[in-house]
Amino acid sequence: MTVAAIRRPRRSATRRAVAAGAVLALAATLAACTSDSGASTDAVGQGYVSGDGSVQTWDLGEREGPVTVAGTDFAGNAVDVTEWTGDVVVLNTWYAGCPPCRAEASDLAELATTFEPDGVKFLGINTRDEAPTAQAFERTFEVPYPSVDDRSATVRAALSGVVPLQAVPSTVVLDAEGMVAARIIGQIDRSTLETLVEDLLAEAA
Repeated sequence: MTVAAIRRPRRSATRRAVAAGAVLALAATLAACTSDSGASTDAVGQGYVSGDGSVQTWDLGEREGPVTVAGTDFAGNAVDVTEWTGDVVVLNTWYAGCPPCRAEASDLAELATTFEPDGVKFLGINTRDEAPTAQAFERTFEVPYPSVDDRSATVRAALSGVVPLQAVPSTVVLDAEGMVAARIIGQIDRSTLETLVEDLLAEAA
């Protein structure tokens, strides 16, 4: 599988500069929803507190992976991220009762639709909900991408060996080789995630 050849026009230099600045200046806005996402710092040397919306990026040659994530979505379909090798992939942990998950849901849905022509794949990782609750959330926010049921924490365990996830929501962006290129702990900033994805699309072009 390869990244789609047709891509959206790149942003203007001014807008790109503003968006890139958001990556560096993203402020802490919401605490994490999970009980294990308190004020403890992340892995040594990464320099931020979990759940504060902080962004970590990795350059080529510094990335861990490839990530192997597989599960069953709430429609009963098997999902395997390794089948998306060649595409940029966005993974997002969530559950329906989590306030920042609800706050970011519309932005994630819109970005997934925006980047669909570029071959970007989005996958939700639901940490708590039964199927009816998760599907009601997906309908409410018109989520166009699948989510896997991860109440067993199998998917999060697979990710933890590559990139620790202390908070829900957390978002991980994989490059076209399935390597971890970026992570956001806490609620996303739309322009920040958009910039991260665009940079990886340009890298893969």
